[in-house]
Amino acid sequence: MTSKPAKLIVFVVFPGVKLLDLTGPLQVFSDAVLFQKAGYEVKVVSRTGGMIASDTPMPVTTMPLGDVTGRIDTLIIAGGGGVFEAVKDTRFLDEIRLLAGRSRRIGSICTGAFALAHAGLLSGRRAVTHWKSCDLLRDSFADIDVEEDAIFVRDGDIWTSAGVTAGIDMSLAMVADDIGRAAALALARNLVCYMVRPGGQSQFSTSLQYQLESASGRFEALNAWIADNLESPLTVEDLAEKAMMSPRNFARLYRAETGITPAKAVEGMRVEAACRLLEESDLPLAIIASRCGFHDDERFRRAFTRALNIAPGEYRQRFGRAA
Repeated sequence: MTSKPAKLIVFVVFPGVKLLDLTGPLQVFSDAVLFQKAGYEVKVVSRTGGMIASDTPMPVTTMPLGDVTGRIDTLIIAGGGGVFEAVKDTRFLDEIRLLAGRSRRIGSICTGAFALAHAGLLSGRRAVTHWKSCDLLRDSFADIDVEEDAIFVRDGDIWTSAGVTAGIDMSLAMVADDIGRAAALALARNLVCYMVRPGGQSQFSTSLQYQLESASGRFEALNAWIADNLESPLTVEDLAEKAMMSPRNFARLYRAETGITPAKAVEGMRVEAACRLLEESDLPLAIIASRCGFHDDERFRRAFTRALNIAPGEYRQRFGRAA
């Protein structure tokens, strides 16, 4: 029996590429070959070939774009600050168009979306890039529907992802499309990914946002304790006791430090935990509500809808395992 030819996965880089934009997704496809026996052949290319400087002291070894022959399964443009200089090179854009015309699937990581946009490949499409660059992408290309809050967006055969680690999520989703969800989850576990995040999710973590907004990090330990004890009542009095402060002083200082009330912080963490259970489990909504500390289906529904503008059941339909 003749074996099927390997599917060619081509990563395009340029001087100033963000190294993790390349190495994260590259590792996903390489591990798919090593551990899941996926039929991939992976290549890294640049316009000139040779050693290409990244945004770290480590350069990237590449082959010339023009040396890629035959049918391409997946073409992925990496991101990084160097893309804005790279897109000034019309030959570079011409090469991307030529490779895209021979590709079954096209993707970008982070600001790699700008290369696809300048090549005319995102016209009339939904897309995303790093949250810091979403406004620039929207302002520069009025014909692109920028979904600024998504981890990655799939519009037909065009995939775009948000910044850095979101490229890993997109690559895992591509592998799941090719060889199954179970294989993608096994890869995620091997890579010690916290979870496989489906496209359309927010780029932002509630818990991380609280850390960013905390000037001194004074309540980081408390926030971690909250996340581990969501089934508890977690009243202001409970949190104040944990922080060894009076309830009044605690509530005042917590809001001054994080910009939100303790109650809003707890609700945000509960909603985030509920999202994970809706995505990764088949638990009934009532059980999820209880595990996340809502203790009431209607309270759960209202809080979830208020936070995400979508009901829990609809969220599961869109992002759950069945989806």
